[in-house]
Amino acid sequence: MTIVTRIAPSPTGDPHVGTAYIALFNYAFAKKNGGKFILRIEDTDQVRSTRESEDMILKALRWVGLEWDEGPDVGGPNGPYRQSERSAIYAEHSAELIKKGHAFRCFCTAERLAELREKQREEGTFQGYDGHCEGLSNEESERRAADESFVVRMKVPREGVCVVKDHFRGDIEFEWSTVDAQVLMKSDGLPTYHMANVVDDHLMGVTHVMRGEEWLSSAPKHLLLYEYFGWEPPTLMHLPLLRNPDKSKLSKRKNPTSIMYYERMGFLPEALLNYLGMMAWTMPDGEEKFALEQMIENFDVDRVSLGGPVFDIEKLTWLNGRYIREDHDPAALAERLKTWMFEEEDKATRILDMVQKRIEKLSDLAPMVVHFFAGDLTLDTEELVAKDDQDELLRRMQLTLWRLEAQRDWSTEAIQELLKDTAEKLDVKLRDYLRPFFVAISGSKVSTPLFDTMSVLGPDISRARIRKAIDHLGGVSKKKTKVIEKEFQELFG
Repeated sequence: MTIVTRIAPSPTGDPHVGTAYIALFNYAFAKKNGGKFILRIEDTDQVRSTRESEDMILKALRWVGLEWDEGPDVGGPNGPYRQSERSAIYAEHSAELIKKGHAFRCFCTAERLAELREKQREEGTFQGYDGHCEGLSNEESERRAADESFVVRMKVPREGVCVVKDHFRGDIEFEWSTVDAQVLMKSDGLPTYHMANVVDDHLMGVTHVMRGEEWLSSAPKHLLLYEYFGWEPPTLMHLPLLRNPDKSKLSKRKNPTSIMYYERMGFLPEALLNYLGMMAWTMPDGEEKFALEQMIENFDVDRVSLGGPVFDIEKLTWLNGRYIREDHDPAALAERLKTWMFEEEDKATRILDMVQKRIEKLSDLAPMVVHFFAGDLTLDTEELVAKDDQDELLRRMQLTLWRLEAQRDWSTEAIQELLKDTAEKLDVKLRDYLRPFFVAISGSKVSTPLFDTMSVLGPDISRARIRKAIDHLGGVSKKKTKVIEKEFQELFG
């Protein structure tokens, strides 16, 4: 049997280090066994998915050093590799499930389902679909489908136990009574993750599904679909989630999670990939610094550790330092430094456009642009706070950060519009509102134009610096965070 693994990211945001972590283990396992590694794009969420995000994912995974045997940009015998381009395949398989009596059309409105959930919450009963449309006859279902909007749901046993065989964890039992009648096809004719995941894995010949443990609870639904189709399921292997140093789930609200953040901060891709390999596995000799080729040569899937791996930026920084000191002579390091400083062709031009009229000799340039190439900035509390009430300042900065975390367009104009709109909604004079952000972004209250600077720095660095400024001022307590979250919903939805 040829081992086939895959990574299937959703192009709905910045490429996450967790994606690279899962991709690395799939890649190492496949290559160790002479197998094949596939990249598939799960873009069935047409509202949030963008081609720009897809391009960033491909760029980020290649930057860390991973390649794929099949994918949307390299082709292969199992294409297309974007789920949005496979809708006819899912429709065919959905119709098969309905015909066999394993799925049904559900015509329930959003209002009815919301009322059902509220009633279940009040009664403390299982939060799931109540089977309202499951008993419709084929004739009535087909008649209503001609005029009414509907989704397709899978039928789920209401009694008994599903045993999930996980390679790392052994047998895990799930009561069928706790498994919802999952929507398989949405009203727009596109599949949910669960339907597309099973169909694509089977048709692409995936033999081993190695994914994050957050998907473990979905395994009963997937195994049931394999049974309904009469297919042999792949071997399931659920990797442990990456954690923050406080053992909470790695999230951008506590740590930078975008791969591109680490590129912009000057981490070497081989160091980042090495560190991700350490998250749930170690070299037989205990050596912490190893190349991708060494990991593949020594990889043994049965040595994967399920202990909660901690993604510690300090440890990553230490490892990155080893790569800089041990693997580069000055000339080689100079070449990498030039590539890093101006990794985008127009970056130097955009920076010079901001400062050209302010300098009289070239040596004036360095102090004016140092914040574009610095990692962490040294912040002055007095400059940050000035005449503001510190609690009020923290409130404004936190509200703004949440808006920026949801912002996709990172052009100068889009940033300007968002910050001006936020100042207006918070009823603060724009100059007073923007002042602390100058300090957070550049380390000084006098700097290059804020909107342009944030655009050049990019979303990852900009958000991280604002987050650091908030932490520098003591952060926002859990109690106040709840109050601010409520205000955020009222102001910005």
